[in-house]
Amino acid sequence: MGMIAGNGGRTEEDRKQRAGNHVLEERGKKSTGRDSEETVVRLEKLRYGDLEAGHAAEDFSSPSLSLGGADALGGAAAWKIRVDGPLEGGVQYETVSVMKDSGAILRDMAFSLDRNYLYVMSDNQNSSGFVAVKSSERSKAFLSPSPSSSLLSFPSRLSLHLGVAQVPVEACEQYSTCAECLSSGDPHCGWCVLYNMCSRKDRCQRAEETFRFATDIDRCVKVIAHPDSIAVSAHSVPLLLEVNNVPDLSAGVTCSFGQQTQVEGHVKGDRVMCLSPAGKEVPKIPEGQDWAGVELRLNSKETGQMVASTEVKFYNCSTHQTCLSCVNSTFRCHWCKYRNLCTHDPSSCSFQEGRVNASEDCPQLLHSGEILIPAGEVRPITLKARNLPQPQSGQRGYECVVHLQGVSHRVTALRFNSTSVQCQNSSYVYEGVKISDLAVDLSIVWNGNFIIDNPEKIKVHLYKCSAQRDSCGMCLRAERKFQCGWCSGEGRCTMKQHCPPISPYASRWLDLSARNVKCTNPRITELLFVLLNEAQWVSSRDAGLSHFKEPRDFDVAVTLLAFLKEPQRIESTIKCCSGAEGEWSGPSSCSALQVQRFPAGMVSPVAGPLEGGTLVTIQGLNLGLSFSELEGNVEVAGVKCTPQEDGYITAEQIVCEMAVAPRGSAPGPVRLCVGECRPELRAQSSQLYSFVTPSMLALTPGRGPESGGTKVTIVGENLGAGSSVNVYFGNQTCELYRRTASEIVCFSAPSVTGAGPVPVSLRVDRARVPGSLAFEYIEDPTVQRIEPLWSITSGHTTLTVTGTNLDVVQEPRVRVKYAGHESVNVCKVLNTTTISCFAPSLKAELTADQESIKRVDEFGFVFNNVQALLTYNNTSFVYYPNPYLEPLSLSGVLEQKPGAPIILKGRNLVPSASGGARLNYTVLIGVTPCSLTVSDTQLLCEPPNLTGQHKVLVQVGGLHISPGEVHIRSDSLLTLPAIFSITAGGGLLLIIVVIVLLAYRRKSHENDLTCKRLQMQMDNLESRVALECKEAFAELQTDINELTSDLDRAGIPYLDYRTYAMRVPGSGQANVEKALKQFAQLVNNKLFLLTFIRTLELQRSFSMRDRGYVASLIMTALQGRLEYATDILKQLLSDLIERNLESKNHPKLLLRRTESVAEKMLTNWFAFLLHKFLKECAGEPLFMLFCAIKQQMEKGPIDSITGEARYSLSEDKLIRQQIEYKTLTLSCVNPDNENSPEIPVKVLNCDTITQVKEKILDAVYKNMPYSQRPRASDMDLEWRQGRTARVVLQDEDITTKIESDWKRLNTLMHYQVSERCVVALVPKQMSSFNIPCSASFPRSISRYGVDVPFRSTPTSPDSPHSRVPMLTPDMESGVKVWHLVKNHDHGDQKEGERGSKMVSEIYLTRLLATKGTLQKFVDDLFETLFSTVCRGTALPLAIKYMFDFLDEQADRHGIHDMDVRHTWKSNCLPLRFWVNVIKNPQFVFDIHKNSITDACLSVVAQTFMDSCSTSEHRLGKDSPSTKLLYAKDIPHYKSWVERYYADINRLPAISDQDMNAYLAEQARLHSSEFNVLSALHEIYAYVSKYSQEIIEALELDEQAQKQKLAYKLEQIISAMSAES
Repeated sequence: MGMIAGNGGRTEEDRKQRAGNHVLEERGKKSTGRDSEETVVRLEKLRYGDLEAGHAAEDFSSPSLSLGGADALGGAAAWKIRVDGPLEGGVQYETVSVMKDSGAILRDMAFSLDRNYLYVMSDNQNSSGFVAVKSSERSKAFLSPSPSSSLLSFPSRLSLHLGVAQVPVEACEQYSTCAECLSSGDPHCGWCVLYNMCSRKDRCQRAEETFRFATDIDRCVKVIAHPDSIAVSAHSVPLLLEVNNVPDLSAGVTCSFGQQTQVEGHVKGDRVMCLSPAGKEVPKIPEGQDWAGVELRLNSKETGQMVASTEVKFYNCSTHQTCLSCVNSTFRCHWCKYRNLCTHDPSSCSFQEGRVNASEDCPQLLHSGEILIPAGEVRPITLKARNLPQPQSGQRGYECVVHLQGVSHRVTALRFNSTSVQCQNSSYVYEGVKISDLAVDLSIVWNGNFIIDNPEKIKVHLYKCSAQRDSCGMCLRAERKFQCGWCSGEGRCTMKQHCPPISPYASRWLDLSARNVKCTNPRITELLFVLLNEAQWVSSRDAGLSHFKEPRDFDVAVTLLAFLKEPQRIESTIKCCSGAEGEWSGPSSCSALQVQRFPAGMVSPVAGPLEGGTLVTIQGLNLGLSFSELEGNVEVAGVKCTPQEDGYITAEQIVCEMAVAPRGSAPGPVRLCVGECRPELRAQSSQLYSFVTPSMLALTPGRGPESGGTKVTIVGENLGAGSSVNVYFGNQTCELYRRTASEIVCFSAPSVTGAGPVPVSLRVDRARVPGSLAFEYIEDPTVQRIEPLWSITSGHTTLTVTGTNLDVVQEPRVRVKYAGHESVNVCKVLNTTTISCFAPSLKAELTADQESIKRVDEFGFVFNNVQALLTYNNTSFVYYPNPYLEPLSLSGVLEQKPGAPIILKGRNLVPSASGGARLNYTVLIGVTPCSLTVSDTQLLCEPPNLTGQHKVLVQVGGLHISPGEVHIRSDSLLTLPAIFSITAGGGLLLIIVVIVLLAYRRKSHENDLTCKRLQMQMDNLESRVALECKEAFAELQTDINELTSDLDRAGIPYLDYRTYAMRVPGSGQANVEKALKQFAQLVNNKLFLLTFIRTLELQRSFSMRDRGYVASLIMTALQGRLEYATDILKQLLSDLIERNLESKNHPKLLLRRTESVAEKMLTNWFAFLLHKFLKECAGEPLFMLFCAIKQQMEKGPIDSITGEARYSLSEDKLIRQQIEYKTLTLSCVNPDNENSPEIPVKVLNCDTITQVKEKILDAVYKNMPYSQRPRASDMDLEWRQGRTARVVLQDEDITTKIESDWKRLNTLMHYQVSERCVVALVPKQMSSFNIPCSASFPRSISRYGVDVPFRSTPTSPDSPHSRVPMLTPDMESGVKVWHLVKNHDHGDQKEGERGSKMVSEIYLTRLLATKGTLQKFVDDLFETLFSTVCRGTALPLAIKYMFDFLDEQADRHGIHDMDVRHTWKSNCLPLRFWVNVIKNPQFVFDIHKNSITDACLSVVAQTFMDSCSTSEHRLGKDSPSTKLLYAKDIPHYKSWVERYYADINRLPAISDQDMNAYLAEQARLHSSEFNVLSALHEIYAYVSKYSQEIIEALELDEQAQKQKLAYKLEQIISAMSAES
């Protein structure tokens, strides 16, 4: 392994020379970083594989390194670069620190003898900790061959000081996790699995063993827990952990949850079984959450280290208090609506119909419009709802709870049905005369405190007509929904029923529904001016209660309550405060305030120019109900004022525009009429409007910068008149800031004419104000120099700025921008050329690295509107770290003698900046400054003549530091006041300690009582739950948890590869072996094979069955050359797509049906390549689904003849009658060892004897493949009592009951077999054992005597003929056999029996119950199949490769319809392969599938097909039940499919090279599984049959002619004919 430096491009000879001499050279160049001016070493570590030394790429003992110079803060940093490929490239993977305070790295460097370190040299003699040598020549340096020498050898001329550093090649221990270690890119490091550390391979014990040392991140240990969530009330739950990429764990593992003790883990292959914590060890769930995650760690017993970990969630459903939050939980929580609780155990619900699993089934209120209730009125409240429960016996009824201003009002409610509830008649009143309407919360409860969900947040709106509607106009403005009107007789706003009429024919009540309604007595509001210590507020006379805001120049907030219904009488209460708003100090503090009052009018403005255009605002009462009533009816001071519709507020406000007034117009009031000018419809203001002439007298300042932004004040007369004002500097508008009667303040606009004076003009409404004022624009200020160019992080150091025209800036400020955040500080103008600024501070969150130098992104000034100086480009402003002072002492108080200097130690006290500027320190001892001497590391303070203890405060810039206190001892002893102070302080401290101890003891006692009370409540809750569990219905015992606990996951009986491959493709091989090697060579010729297939498909006699058979034979024959088979498949699919598009068929029909050899080959191709995926990933959920269906079906009756069952997903296989049955537990003698304990078996008393035998066989041979088990037909069932009494039970014997022509199969009920009876399975025999007379069997059996011959078992429902309900006649007597139900259509059924049966359709609800029970298993299977990552297993390459091929074909043919692409992929994989596997799990597993299981799997497969479809399924009442059953789930599954296809599309493409390597590996693994010659012989049969057509096709093809394929085929035909 050589060591190479440089950028590539050198000759190979140069590389070899350098590799042989172990020379490393400098690469790169120096660069200046932002944060430092020091030189840094750049170290790049390079690795080359397979050089002339012959080292493998994985040999990391001899890495190559290259170095270059770069700058960074604090010293030399190093970049490690990995180069595995071309010499001119490299990948940086690590940065390490090499040297401090070093110069440039020299070219001379070398490895240590053990290759673990690299010696690096710097030309800086001050590099700490390095060996210094002198040399005048520094081009090369070599490692001294002497082991005892630690220096490098150089030529004799020595004149330069060198520093040598020893750099380790790797630092693997810095990575703490496998992902960090293997993603670092360091070629020396790998993950030592059992030692849980990152290290070199040679430091990991037994690293050569499989999976003990990982070098690829995909080989990190992965753990998947089943289940991954556990209820907190479930203790000691077995967890199955799937562990991938782990070494041999035979030494044992332990499991630990969080910080709990370790428990034993049971290892079986790559699976580990752990038990969850029991009892009080279950982790606590944080308040406000329903789950808590706990880390589950697997620890190796061999090393004592953690191997892997995963998170397990513990959840608590009972934290949910409402149904919707319960069922919408992430976990499988169920809501018991009759108990109003959320639980993970549905069996704890008291009633089956009371269990809720979906949000649409929750009891909840529905939106039924706005609910309006007048305050004080007696009204009912009717609400719409859904699923309202009917209270059961002993439960209380419904109530409405109205939460009104902190008080809950309960009203009895009536439940009409499940969709409606009504709160009975009641009235509701709220406080507040100013609240017109109030929305209050409404809750519906039942049984005292069971709350009905209110997802729409329905509220009740209470309202008062009279609130804030003191006038007719305000009343009639109210929204019509409130039904408010004005009662003129009483002068108030109210509802019609509360306004007494004048007579039966005349009403005093006015509302907008009547014609020509007008509010009389319009009024322009009078005002009250209140003068308080020169501060003035305005209160509306008719407001009743007025709130005043704090004025600009007065800090007293006042509220005046003025009741002014009688103008002559004023009752006022004043409250005031001097502080924050709302902190009232009371009337006592207002004694100094003087209150004066005088009336005024509510007209604004009260003056304007004669030229008109002024917009006058008039506020009052009853000012019309529509704008049309005021048009032409308003005049101000005798001049017409035109109302403006934009400013009109009904009944409250009028805005009108003044017309031109004649010269000499006198002041006058506002007069208006509402509609007609009758006396009762007129109004006049008490305030007079005046006509004035504004004028300008002066302005200041008189000049400003060209960029504008100068704040200019214009002084004059009557400047507050009019409604709008515009100031112009030349032609530019001066932006108005504020105005009063005597001045206008505005901001100047940028000059458009450059520097120079411009005239100032004023326009008030339509009037132009004359004047001769001018404003001078001067050149913008400039900045020429800033001193100093630095500050400290906290800022506030003084900056002196020199420039021109700086005195025209009114409020100068300095700004900096760093890390995206801007800071600003103030400046002070000193003269025209100088200003003094305080440096801005940097925000604390931006200065996490307190010790680094920071260069700001932007530095500039805010000078009025001068944009050019916002960013000042002529400087690079720097922030140095804040000075840091060490504490004066550990205790914080420094003891000093009088006159002794105080030394403050620290760092960064003097920034290392150039120039003469220094930090200005101020040190205060108490409040007295001391004289200072400043050095780099300390401040020397000469204290003033003080004694006693004083705080030391250091001020520098904006930084205030207190390093502690100093105690200057007095020369005298303690004074008497000091002694008293110490005594008093000690006594106070003792009292405080006693109080704290007493409070702590009391708090501890309260906590103990609380814990005991909570424990009692928990015990009571557990007792109540246990009691209710015993009372639950029997059917609820068949829930999903029972299924999960019964299934044995450890024993999945997979078929071997050969049996699987023969079943799924459906191919067959004749057991013929002949010498067909020549024909095999011909089949391996692509041109011949394609011509052969195309020719066969053109033949009419080549049937669909033949096409599938040939495809299977070809795939079998090419099992050893899968890459070649894939190439053939792609070519055939490409031809098929072209034919499909040329024939104008809809593109979605492609691959829908098996009409070609290519389509069948595609099925076989997936079957071969997905076998591993089936075993490692998809097989488990499929097997779990099969077991769940089988067990759930067997929990209820199954008809032995028709195959119908109580539990089914298929309507055709559902028993539509009520079958009475009981579950029995039989004790079965172990057939392998009768002396071992008996095996309990659950059966039904309605089961036939054959069904009982099947269940016993399932229990006894639970983990054994079906093909290795005895058959039920080969065994007899014995009922044993004692040692000698035995009876053989059979489906038919002489005790079988026959009625008319119907014979019923024998069941356990027929034989009166009871609970815990002992049975045994024995090999089949022709006669039963002799039964002694003393046997105590039921009479119905024992009366038949002994030696009773039995007939063979009738046809079971598992036979092929039992799939269709049928009548099985007895072959001898012609009677018909039945088990649980007779054929409903049979004419011999009695009329009475038909009438007694309920309508069969009501039993269809059982389909939903069965579907809900199996839902988890269906979801798990679909989620696995539609996921790109499954249990750590990546997506099979075959899927990604084929999907990409289909996308390429679509692009090639210009098909951009995403639905077509989606359909192609669905037809290719899900419908062609997965549906077949789902319907036929016996293709994958060694199991037996009966008819009812087959029917249920067909429903699941149909749902799977519908989920992959892009078309919308419109369902109705006539749709089949199989479609309706999963109608709500299919849209959800479709989203999974779309996400799955999108995820596959985003995966990186697979190259043909990678795919061929994968195919070759698969072929190698299974090359010996099949008889290839036998398959070739079967293919040859088709060659023989269509030999003439094939030879003609070969002779017509030019390429085939060149290869003489026709001639070769004829030779093979001749040879085969001769042999036969």
